[in-house]
Amino acid sequence: MPLKADTTNKADTGKAPSKHGCLFIISAPSGAGKTTLCKRLMDRFDIIYSVSYTTRAPRKDERNGVDYFYISKEEFEKKIREDKWAEWAEVHGNFYGTSAEYLNDALLSGKDILLDIDVKGTLQILKRYPDSITIFIMPPSFDDLRIRMESRGSDNREVIEKRLRNAKQEMAQRNLYKHEIINDNLDKATSQLFMLVEKYRSGNL
Repeated sequence: MPLKADTTNKADTGKAPSKHGCLFIISAPSGAGKTTLCKRLMDRFDIIYSVSYTTRAPRKDERNGVDYFYISKEEFEKKIREDKWAEWAEVHGNFYGTSAEYLNDALLSGKDILLDIDVKGTLQILKRYPDSITIFIMPPSFDDLRIRMESRGSDNREVIEKRLRNAKQEMAQRNLYKHEIINDNLDKATSQLFMLVEKYRSGNL
């Protein structure tokens, strides 16, 4: 079903679009393969990846408008007061958020959008966009998730344990999502994701 965009406080242009776009939300615990699946989805379909805003400084090789939109803390807080964020959070002293105006404009013009956000962000988005297509990516098991994190070799034990605690909390809320895909085989999970997205884009769901 095409998504109905939130049109609160938007002027009526008098021109109705031929169709509303679909808003796809994909969430997963760290290590479940979400990043790879999202990349494959973007390579396969004409879907816009929603770039988040942040107040943190750009890291090496990051580009403004590609990895994030970088703005000041003052500007971000001003947009909070003006209710300009579809979802936002403060993480380690930095703000991250998704522009409601951007989502509205894209959806009303018939464009499909992909949001790669966590469970808390999803709950905020659903308040504005209750028809969002929510998909949760699950690892085969919690033990498998631990093995994946440890095999990366990029995080110490303390970081891994923290990620696993967060993962357990997120996995416990997966029933909030309309769809669940178990990533026990990457190609199989990719195929399931493609079929699901195609059905929504074609109006068959």
